[in-house]
Amino acid sequence: MSVANSVLRQPWVREAACFAVGLYVRLVRATGRWTEEGAEIRTRLMTSGRPFIVCFWHGQLLLMTPFWPREMRIKMLISRHRDGQLIARTVARFGIGTIPGSSSKGGTRALRMMTRALQAGECIGVTPDGPRGPRMRANPGVVHAARLAGVPIVPAAGVAARRRVLRSWDRFIVPLPFAGGTVQWGEPIEIEDDADPESVRRRVENTLNAMTRALEGRYGHVPIDPAPEIQVPDAARALAE
Repeated sequence: MSVANSVLRQPWVREAACFAVGLYVRLVRATGRWTEEGAEIRTRLMTSGRPFIVCFWHGQLLLMTPFWPREMRIKMLISRHRDGQLIARTVARFGIGTIPGSSSKGGTRALRMMTRALQAGECIGVTPDGPRGPRMRANPGVVHAARLAGVPIVPAAGVAARRRVLRSWDRFIVPLPFAGGTVQWGEPIEIEDDADPESVRRRVENTLNAMTRALEGRYGHVPIDPAPEIQVPDAARALAE
């Protein structure tokens, strides 16, 4: 075990790291000029009392976290592993609950928990390319969950005016303070009873990538390209963490 891994296993270190990340996200949000586009879409659904699944890419997690309204009952589907639990502790500081899920363990249980939460009127946030990729390729689990619960999928994307892109599998984006950016909500994707799940999955993936590329172009960024497409396992086993 490396020294870094050993240190991160210490509870006080994890708590300090989550506190620091939460503080940094608030700093970025407070010091930059941020624009939210399509917020009326989210408001319309919330006013109607209809829950939904929000989808955005894993690499945009820090961009999206501070934009959940306080009155929005939402839970994030997040990995059971150590990195996922660090994320869970961080988003909890913004009033966001979590559902533990894994593509290797607990996927079916996570699907049941998601369905129950949606049927109870809660919204669910999902990164459909997480927790291990491939980057910017939608997992079919999100379509399966939306269909079971009878709720729409709302695509969302974010871009920072100034950023650092990490060399991680998801090209994780770290927005920089005193710059700002844009968070965009797309029109809901409804899933008809006779819809082909693969067609819906591709629509979700293509919509998220189109939104991301358009926002990146607006700020003059070099686009982050999706990873090569691979065959994804069945929906129940392949739920994003």
